[in-house]
Amino acid sequence: MIIGCHVSTRGGYLEAAKRAHAVRANGFQYFPKNPRSLAPKMFDRADAGRCAQYCSGNGMVSIAHSPYPTNVAAEDPVHLERTVISLLNDLDIAEACGSLGVVVHFGVYKGKDILQGYRNSVLTLSLVAAQWHGKAKLLIENQAGDHTMMGTTIEELAQVRSLCTDSHKIGFCLDTCHLFASGVWDGSPEADWLATAQRLDVLPHIAAIHLNDSVYASGEKRDRHAILGEGHIGTDGLHWLLQQPAFADTPFILETPAGADGSHGGQITLAKQWGGGR
Repeated sequence: MIIGCHVSTRGGYLEAAKRAHAVRANGFQYFPKNPRSLAPKMFDRADAGRCAQYCSGNGMVSIAHSPYPTNVAAEDPVHLERTVISLLNDLDIAEACGSLGVVVHFGVYKGKDILQGYRNSVLTLSLVAAQWHGKAKLLIENQAGDHTMMGTTIEELAQVRSLCTDSHKIGFCLDTCHLFASGVWDGSPEADWLATAQRLDVLPHIAAIHLNDSVYASGEKRDRHAILGEGHIGTDGLHWLLQQPAFADTPFILETPAGADGSHGGQITLAKQWGGGR
């Protein structure tokens, strides 16, 4: 199994990988640059290369996460342009670090014509994909429904990707708390969303899963991550998910609060146990 957590890049990308390895993670997520800014980063390619080499040598997998202001569905055309430039920079960093891709949220649109929000998402993702020629992929993340109901369903993920230019450069990152908060999943094993993902050809393109429990009940549309096993999703559903053959090689990344010891080590061990020690 590939189980990891989000780690800080304080000290550089190589240090981020070492930080993950120290808590027995064989996968990790990181912000490629300042998480609160879309400003492109001039990064240390040598450090990124050392990160890639370290991960390769230790059997580790990584993904990057785009900064918080990233919004592929924004109304403002200037913001959309900045988002495209920022995501290309994120992909460049991820590629240099040997990462699978860059997680990007489906997008938030507050205008009157909700269809324009979907058009914006398709246009922005297509502009990025058309200009990107590396191996790292854009990984669209499902949303919780706290800001908008856009991007909460498997059907929406499938449709937007299918409409994008160079869709082979685009994959998905599923967030378990978001599935639960939006009401798409009630935490039960044998969930319908998995069958839907298989039917709509989403399943083969799920490159990563954010393994988060939920502070709030299913359908409340409140995106608040809980420590694994201490939230409302329930152990039966998480056991089922972690043991799915379709996700045997998919990295599960914790975005949960740290445990009592200040690390994610305990939750990583727990996730491996729930996965049957795969």
